[in-house]
Order: sequence, then structure tokens, then C-alpha cells
Amino acid sequence: MSTQREKAEELRRLHAAPEPLVLVNAWDAVTAKVVASAGAHAIATASWSIAASRGYADGEKIPLDLMLDAVALVARAVDLPVTADLERGYGDAGATVARAIEAGAVGCNLEDNDGAGGLVAVEDHVTAVKAARQAGETAGVPLVINARTDVYLGGDKDLDHAVERARAYLGAGADCAFIPGVRDVPTLEALARGVRGPISILAGPGSPPLAEIARIGIARVSYGPGPLGVAMAALKRAAETLLTGGEPPADLAFRG
Repeated sequence: MSTQREKAEELRRLHAAPEPLVLVNAWDAVTAKVVASAGAHAIATASWSIAASRGYADGEKIPLDLMLDAVALVARAVDLPVTADLERGYGDAGATVARAIEAGAVGCNLEDNDGAGGLVAVEDHVTAVKAARQAGETAGVPLVINARTDVYLGGDKDLDHAVERARAYLGAGADCAFIPGVRDVPTLEALARGVRGPISILAGPGSPPLAEIARIGIARVSYGPGPLGVAMAALKRAAETLLTGGEPPADLAFRG
């Protein structure tokens, strides 16, 4: 079994590989195992999925202890690097990241939205990124920080603004700049030219093919709450079939 430091180093290496790191987000032990068995090189949690599976809305509505319990379950379930979606850092990014590392994570997402549809000041998120980096150094784990900017989700959708924030976060010690909300090739190409560093995107229906994403030079692709959507849709279809007397689907026998 790999040590936590080895997992962190492997996660960092995966961000520098010629091909993008593809992360199919999990939310508990069994989903982590299923994704791992499909050939994943690393596991990412999704805050929306963890919260929804426990009856909470996204946006730090779930208590931090419950969120970190879920991260620990995922980290114990697989011998792969695990990166945890820690939303805005729950008020103290350094302390939250330190606890996530204790739970077994070797990477984290930290986002720059203010929880009310806007963005925090660039300087505030730079401080959060630096605190996360310090937490990793204190723990002796070379943490991989995916610093998210919501310019295209809750901000002004301005390319120059997104580039400015991404470069500031990379300069503060982030390993990758996460820019969700962009799926068109020209904007992705412009971001890659402007940021001049590792970029992470959120993919889904309408996203370019993986080969095109690789051509642009995107380092990391994740699917956020999308995998939970897949699971819920499949369950609903199966439930409708069973509740109306239809033939039981073969997937009822699936055990991973």
C-alpha cells in the first residue's frame, strides 16, 4: 500500500502527464471502489454529491465533520490518490485542509465564490491557497491544490478576469487552476494561452471530446456531481420498471 506522501507525489505527476487526468467523482466508499475498478488513476470527491447523499444542499450546508467523514471513507476504500472537494474551506482553509489530510486526502479543491452568488476578493483566496499549502507542508504531505475560480459560474464571465485570478492562485502555490463553466473550444484555448499553467475544467454534456481537451493542453478533467446524476437517473429508470411490473434489469446483479 502506498504512503500518503507517495500518493500525493503520484497525484502531482498525473497533473503533469501528457494526457489530461480524468476524474470521475465519487461520494462514498462503494462509488470510490467502482470508479477505481473502472481504471481510474485517482479519485476525486464531489461536495454536491456528498451533501446530497446525506440530505444536505451544497454550499457548505453539510457539517464539516460529516464532509470529512465521507472523505475518510473514500480514502480508506481505495489505494489511490484522493483529492477532496472542500468548497470554500469552511471558514478556515488551513485548518480544514489539515483535517482533510488527516482523513487521508492528498489533494483539495478550494473555490473563490462567496456563497452568495459572487466572488471573494482575489487577495482573500490567495490567502486561502497559501494556508492550504502551509497545512500540507506542516503535515509533510506535498498536497496538490486545485484552486477554483467561479468567474464563469457566478462571476462576470470575463476571460481576462478568469486569467487574472487563475494566475494569482497558481502564483500563491496552487498546482492547478480550476475554471468550471467553460465548454467551448475557443474560450478553453484562450484560457490555456492566458493562464500559461495547469488548468482544470468541469466536463459534461456538450463538452469537447477528451482528445480535443488534450490538444488544448488542459491538465485535468472532472465531472463534479455528474456521476451522481448518472446513478440517480439509472436508479429512477430501474425503479419505474420494477414498480410497474417490468422485467428486472440485469444490473440488479451488479456488485462492482
